[in-house]
Amino acid sequence: MSASAVQGSPKASPIHVEDLHHAYGSVVALDGISFEVGPGECFGLLGPNGAGKTTTILAIVGALRPDRGWVAIQGERDPTRPAVRSRIGVVPQSIAVYADLTGEENLAFFGTLYGLRGARLRERIEMALEFAGLAERRKDRASTYSGGMQRRLNIVCGLLHDPQVILMDEPTVGVDPQSRNLIFENIEALKRLGRTVLYTTHYMEEAQRLCDRVAIVDRGRVLALDRVEGLLRLAPVERPDLEAVFLHLTGTTLRDR
Repeated sequence: MSASAVQGSPKASPIHVEDLHHAYGSVVALDGISFEVGPGECFGLLGPNGAGKTTTILAIVGALRPDRGWVAIQGERDPTRPAVRSRIGVVPQSIAVYADLTGEENLAFFGTLYGLRGARLRERIEMALEFAGLAERRKDRASTYSGGMQRRLNIVCGLLHDPQVILMDEPTVGVDPQSRNLIFENIEALKRLGRTVLYTTHYMEEAQRLCDRVAIVDRGRVLALDRVEGLLRLAPVERPDLEAVFLHLTGTTLRDR
């Protein structure tokens, strides 16, 4: 994967979220969320169920127009513009690959959606298969893949067009330790290439390992935002970890919705 030059304003943050508000009827999903993510940064967005993480991601990719506030990608405030969308890669929480297609066929299909053709498409497919550790299973249908393999294929389908800004929504749900470790190594490789990653997870140890900074959100608001070592000072325990900080800020009550 090449470390191509960043498009857009060189001084603008890859992701800038400013004062986002949004409600679904009487339910407030976003209540003034703001943050910026720098170049080459892995930024963690953590929160309980219903905290506003998914709504924030939908606003960033332009799939949802907030009631108030704005999002900018490398200085561009309209993420629905094709030129802006082409800089964004999305790895959804739900597996989005086609079970009846092979790994290679899935990549070819998604690559054509991104406008890739010919030699460039073949080059990116080869990169993706190697990156995901699926080169030897390229001709097998995705339905025969393990859960971890499907997750890895799901990730590289969102990276085929070599995006500068990558949104990953709980990419390790239900995977085995080996696949999870490979996913971690891939994210660290993306950071070395200067890619910007917004990462949501319910696994606190993942955020501690991967994220340069973390925002803890709840009920549509940012409760805390800092580097991990800064957040650890907020925990009222002698030997804090990120989970202790998370529970301290968001509470211990079950969130089933």
